[in-house]
Amino acid sequence: QVQLVESGGGLVQPGGSLTLSCVASGSIFSIYVMGWYRQVPGKQREVVATITPRGGRTDYADSAKGRFTISRDNAKNTFYLQMNSLKPEDTAVYYCRARTASILDYWGQGTQVTVSS
Repeated sequence: QVQLVESGGGLVQPGGSLTLSCVASGSIFSIYVMGWYRQVPGKQREVVATITPRGGRTDYADSAKGRFTISRDNAKNTFYLQMNSLKPEDTAVYYCRARTASILDYWGQGTQVTVSS
């Protein structure tokens, strides 16, 4: 079992920045890849960025490239999503996900990000 707790969401003006955090606990040794996803009402949850805890390999959705950075601090069992140049269309509930080597998915509770003037 893996438990994930997100934090860092909030209200920000267009062009502003936010950093989301996700703290993992439990069977963290089993985590193969971690990622940030987002969802708006009426739409499917979509991937924003992923990272492998061991090798640090990252991948980004086209909408996130050049503006968002995913990173991890293995000593703190925490991974982050630094979001810059935020746009109103980035408004969503952001979730962190951990996938284990046995292809089990664990999700956090979500944190709301609202980009509005």
